[in-house]
Amino acid sequence: MVNFILKKLLSTLITIFFVSIVVFIIIELPPGDFTDSFAAGRSDQGEVVSKAEIENMRALYGLDRPVHERYFKWIWGIISRGDFGISFRYKSPVLFVIGERISFTTYLALLTMLFTYLIAIPIGIYSAMRQYTLGDYFFTFAGYLGLSIPSFLLALLLLYFSTKYTHTTVGGLFSPEFKNAAWSMAKVVDMLKHIWVAAVVLAVAGTAKVIRTLRATLLDEKSKLYVTAAKARGVSGNSLIMKYPVRAAMNPIASTLGWELSYVISGSPIVAVVLSIPDMGPLYLTALLSQDMYLAGTLLIFMSLMTIIGTFISDILLAILDPRIRLGIKI
Repeated sequence: MVNFILKKLLSTLITIFFVSIVVFIIIELPPGDFTDSFAAGRSDQGEVVSKAEIENMRALYGLDRPVHERYFKWIWGIISRGDFGISFRYKSPVLFVIGERISFTTYLALLTMLFTYLIAIPIGIYSAMRQYTLGDYFFTFAGYLGLSIPSFLLALLLLYFSTKYTHTTVGGLFSPEFKNAAWSMAKVVDMLKHIWVAAVVLAVAGTAKVIRTLRATLLDEKSKLYVTAAKARGVSGNSLIMKYPVRAAMNPIASTLGWELSYVISGSPIVAVVLSIPDMGPLYLTALLSQDMYLAGTLLIFMSLMTIIGTFISDILLAILDPRIRLGIKI
């Protein structure tokens, strides 16, 4: 098991390196750079930016250097000093700019995943064990409904109904009295009272997918010969189902954990904008629009890193659930 984990860890580190290259290329793809966006913004305000001023700014930020030089300088700063560069827009270190937003995004992602699997796994097992009952039909309908409703639309509906019928808003991450307050247990509790709304919105579609996948896989496992043979030997129904078919049916759920995390990360920016949550989403959109390359690159690497970590955890869970995987036996 240790060798399996070490191999997966090494492949994860190599993946992160290549992801950093792809991220930098993607950030460089749009025509122009931050100085062009800056000059366009000044022009919209009626100000004139001279060519010399633009060239001085490009030299100051190192934008006059070749792409490969900028990449290696950036990646070496990350590896050697934990320095992710300077944000052009905010004129501050990137880590200072993103600050608490990384924590908020991480909390939101973890809470969303917790909601997804705590709700989906029991419902999926129930639907498979009670096939074609009223409860199964209800959860099947709810699953299709959850898959069909976009996250941003669900967030808008929650905002509308909370404002119209409860005269409160589910937007934001803190109540007005806690927005600028120092961190305390009361502020943490207030944050939890607000962040669960975004977590539920992001978890709806993922929960529906996990329910449908687990139900279908478990129904297939229940019909296999080893289950029939175990029943013939007198093994009780519930213990048999939980020990073997459920464990086997969890394989596709564990293998897609990284995908679910990727969906949460990619879907959170729009939901965060709708619900006014100060996570990395709105900051990422702003960085892309202004071509703030080091800020956008750092945020994109963090989002990719969370997906890679989710995939790494998926591999470990699969090895625990199915010994054939960690032993290298072809299935």
